[in-house]
Amino acid sequence: MTAENGDRKLAIICSKGTIDMAYPGMVLANAALMEGIDVTMFFTFWGLDIVNKKKMTHLKATPLGNPSMGMPNLVSVLPGMTDLASAMMKKEIEKLDFPPVDEFLEMISDAGGKMYGCKMSMDMMKLTKDDLFDGVDGVIGAMEFMEMSEGAQVIFV
Repeated sequence: MTAENGDRKLAIICSKGTIDMAYPGMVLANAALMEGIDVTMFFTFWGLDIVNKKKMTHLKATPLGNPSMGMPNLVSVLPGMTDLASAMMKKEIEKLDFPPVDEFLEMISDAGGKMYGCKMSMDMMKLTKDDLFDGVDGVIGAMEFMEMSEGAQVIFV
């Protein structure tokens, strides 16, 4: 699909690998696909954790430096607070009937969403395509992503 023929395109750049940053990109991708919008997701830097087979089901939410969580920074540095905040967030996500990260990515892939890992970030983190979720379509550089996302609405998460 291209922007020239009237079809809409959405490019989502996922740059952070915490659970509270994974879901916004996935929710937007899923909603766009349900509206018939062409979706490309680009996972860069810590966003690669979202599609890293070893990390994707263990994403965490840190309360440190996050005033929206309502926890004082002094308390948030105590041992176990990140795990507690992560468990609470996962429980709330489950209550809303959203699938876990791996299942959500599978739904996006099955619906036609395209997913790509950032070549530079993967090289920096010593990752290969085999380390990534099977639904990832490839590993590309920033210039390739620029070409793919031409004419698209771009959202940086």
